[in-house]
Amino acid sequence: MKSAYQIIRRPVITEKGLAIKENQNTLVFQVAPKATKTEVKQAVQAIFKVKVLSVRTATYPGKERRRGKFAGYRPDWKKAYVRLRAGEKMPEYAQNL
Repeated sequence: MKSAYQIIRRPVITEKGLAIKENQNTLVFQVAPKATKTEVKQAVQAIFKVKVLSVRTATYPGKERRRGKFAGYRPDWKKAYVRLRAGEKMPEYAQNL
């Protein structure tokens, strides 16, 4: 079994991600592409010591990138929206922005 830190890659710190965090009590993470919703839920509960209500995931295809005449693709990646239960303290991972 993978560790929690192999499943949760990094928080997605964007304007949309921070707005969802403030308004909907939801955290947004980039996760391992083969991670399941149950694994993501357990990893967030283990790392941040909070109770998770639900997890939604979305898989994004890699974009084409070019360097002159050479073309390649970025890797596919997966995003997870993790909604916390009511009354849970929101972890602060995006400070000084």
